[in-house]
Order: sequence, then C-alpha cells, then structure tokens
Amino acid sequence: MSLELINPDDLPIPEMYTQVVVATGSKLVFVSGQQPEDVHGKLVGHGDFAAQARLAFGNLGRALSAAGARPEQVCKITIYIVDYDRDEHVPIIEDAQVSLFGDHKPANVVVGVAIMSPGYLIEVDAIAVIDEAVRP
Repeated sequence: MSLELINPDDLPIPEMYTQVVVATGSKLVFVSGQQPEDVHGKLVGHGDFAAQARLAFGNLGRALSAAGARPEQVCKITIYIVDYDRDEHVPIIEDAQVSLFGDHKPANVVVGVAIMSPGYLIEVDAIAVIDEAVRP
C-alpha cells in the first residue's frame, strides 16, 4: 500500500492533515463513525469533549486493527462535532488525532452538526487502503 501525500504550493499547508492523498492498494477499509462509547455501547465522558475525542479516536484505532489496517494506512477521516467552534475544538481534536496517527496526516473533513444522540459530542469515521500483498 502506498499513500502519496500532497500539499500543493498554491494551497495553505495544514498542520494536522494533508490537502491531497493518493492511495494505491488492493483492499479498501471503510470504518463506520466511531463514537465515545465503551464496549457495552455506553457513552463515556458526558459533557467532556476532550474525553470523548480521545475515546472516539481510540475506538477508531481498535476498529482499524480489527480489519487488519494500521493508522498510517488511513487516507481520509471525517470528524463530526456538535456545535463546532474551531478555536475551542481544534486543539483538542489535534491531541486526540496525534494519539492515534502520530505524524501521519490523512486528508480530513471537520463537519459541525447541530445534534447527535443526547450527550454525544463527536464521531469519527475513516477510509484506509491496504495492499493485500504486504501484510502488517
């Protein structure tokens, strides 16, 4: 699997993501939105955005692993946030994202939403590309 990360000269260079990701491989992994829930499906961190962000990204990592994918094979994530406030939420998202991805910066989209299930503040989904010929 190969990811070519491109930040074109005529676009701003983002700190936490890459403007364009070209992925080649033979297996696509689509991970459903991961929420801040424990193994029993119960919300964790009611009212605490940072705790919810850490758990949502942690759950994303566990879902990727179950499919045989590694975080560095993720080419795109989408982050949904209730009542999104860039100044408040971006530093928290960055910390949670780095805890899973390290220096890897997949393409991403942050979507502000009005509401999710009561108490839920964040959800994260992903797309990864794996080369079947190269096993982790």
